Amino acid sequence: MSYLKIENFNKSFGNTQVLKGIDIDLNQGEVVSIIGSSGSGKTTLLRCINFLETPSDGKMTLDGQVLYDSKIEVKDNEKVLREKRLNFGLVFQSFNLFPQYNVLQNITIAPLLLLKDDVKNYKKQLKEQAKTDASLTRAEIKKKILEFKENGKKSINEEAVSLLKKIDLSEKINAYPCELSGGQCQRVAIARALALKPKILCFDEPTSALDPELTGEVLKVIRSLKEDNRTMIIVTHEMGFAKNVSDKIIFMADGVVEEQGTPKEVMENPKSEKLIHFLSNVSEKDGE
Repeated sequence: MSYLKIENFNKSFGNTQVLKGIDIDLNQGEVVSIIGSSGSGKTTLLRCINFLETPSDGKMTLDGQVLYDSKIEVKDNEKVLREKRLNFGLVFQSFNLFPQYNVLQNITIAPLLLLKDDVKNYKKQLKEQAKTDASLTRAEIKKKILEFKENGKKSINEEAVSLLKKIDLSEKINAYPCELSGGQCQRVAIARALALKPKILCFDEPTSALDPELTGEVLKVIRSLKEDNRTMIIVTHEMGFAKNVSDKIIFMADGVVEEQGTPKEVMENPKSEKLIHFLSNVSEKDGE
């Protein structure tokens, strides 16, 4: 059974149809790279998967749970949408770090906001429990809530420190984005996405905004995530990287999945004329 299953995804903006019946299967722990020319629909597909756009038609299932089905006419409220988005972590092209916060704060800000909701829910549980438990006085409830909150903050900070160690940026914990290189900013953005413990980590051209000499350090982090058996979807223009890190490569053209298969099948034995032409152009640009 597929971990992530996308069926018949269509997406139109006005009279322009960008996605035209996309079907994708992704297994747990698998890395899928999506390649294709600009305008092929790669980023739109990624945004639909992350609930930043709503498909015009289609269905998406994750780990056996239906997250989206256009045939079910139910409009999700913001809370439900947020919960669905938490299944995915998205790393953008341009980092999108908060310039007014340091590295640690950038990584912990979202988990700390979620902790506030957890504290509210815990408080409600205690108040319900207090109706039948005389030992739960107001003072005891207040004490338990404080302990819950402090333990939550401690856990979030410890996780952030661990993530910074993993991306080799422990020494930058108090630095601000303006004090970091582009590669370091992107690595912090990856750690920020991981801090929410997503089921699937998504990358939208993670090295496109970087100078060539900084690209390697970001790709190194992504390779290390593969070794941790992370499930990932990577939209990329780095053909060599896609070939080396991917279990499957999907080539999109004109809003459809034109061809897909193992890196060897797609890169070394392309069948589609569009894919052959695309790979030829990429090779010429790379000077091969």
